[in-house]
Amino acid sequence: MPAPVAPPRAIGVPGASHAIAVLLAAVLWGTTGTVAHFAPAGSSPLAIGLATFGIGGVVLALVSARRVLGVLRQRAHLGWVLAGAAGVVLYPTAYYPSMALAGVAVGNVVALGSGPIFAALLEWAIDRRRPDRRWSLATALALVGIVLLAIGGHGGVEAADAQAALSGVGLALAAGFGYALYAFAGARIIGHGEPASGAMGALFLVGGAACLGWLAIVGLGPLAAPAGLATIAYLALVPMALAYLLFGYALRALTSSSATTLALAEPVVATLLAVLVVGERPSAVGWTGLAIVAAGIALLALPSRGASSRPA
Repeated sequence: MPAPVAPPRAIGVPGASHAIAVLLAAVLWGTTGTVAHFAPAGSSPLAIGLATFGIGGVVLALVSARRVLGVLRQRAHLGWVLAGAAGVVLYPTAYYPSMALAGVAVGNVVALGSGPIFAALLEWAIDRRRPDRRWSLATALALVGIVLLAIGGHGGVEAADAQAALSGVGLALAAGFGYALYAFAGARIIGHGEPASGAMGALFLVGGAACLGWLAIVGLGPLAAPAGLATIAYLALVPMALAYLLFGYALRALTSSSATTLALAEPVVATLLAVLVVGERPSAVGWTGLAIVAAGIALLALPSRGASSRPA
């Protein structure tokens, strides 16, 4: 069982450097859908997700190998390591297929948009931690925008694609739960006094190893070509390893629900790239949703008057 932790603190305003770290990670994450879209023809979205998180997870762990081993040696962390690793496996195996079915923009906004809801539910159920008014307002604004963006994400969805799009939204929700689960588990381990890089590295090492085992069964297929290997290399090293180092740093000071709300910048970036590069065309409703998401993120990210900074 996990060792006792300090009494839960109220969800408040994040420190500037930690908020910036999440936003930078979100920008990198926002490139994943567009890069995956241009993988070699016939590439399996499942294989892309497994390879990205399998290789990226190992790299992330190697960066802080000593700290990761320190976390894994602690039996008190075992439950949260396994829970977080389950979230690590669930996220890519649902996220990449969701974008293939529902589109880059919609898959991103639903997956990332549902993350704060699941994170807040986990915090409420396990830590008995109620969100404060500012967080609730920021998240409510962002979620309203996400609903509008999901509805208007494609201005001309064909009726024949409606069932596939619905399946994609379901997978995106599953990805959102996986995302919230490993963010919450990482925050719990960090709350026990472990370094952020060690905690997140442990989750991604165990989860990444499971992904690689699954990938050995699925196979790379067209991803074994040079263009496919280049795609996997970028996804594994930049929006995976580098971005999650930033995310782990942020969790030193942020609750998982605050971090996942700030990370709603990802669907904004993903939507812009989907429009400018992939050629998706959100409707006016979709663009309105994008603006509302940005407003919600700004409300949470901007420091309030009188807020004091604290060391990480």
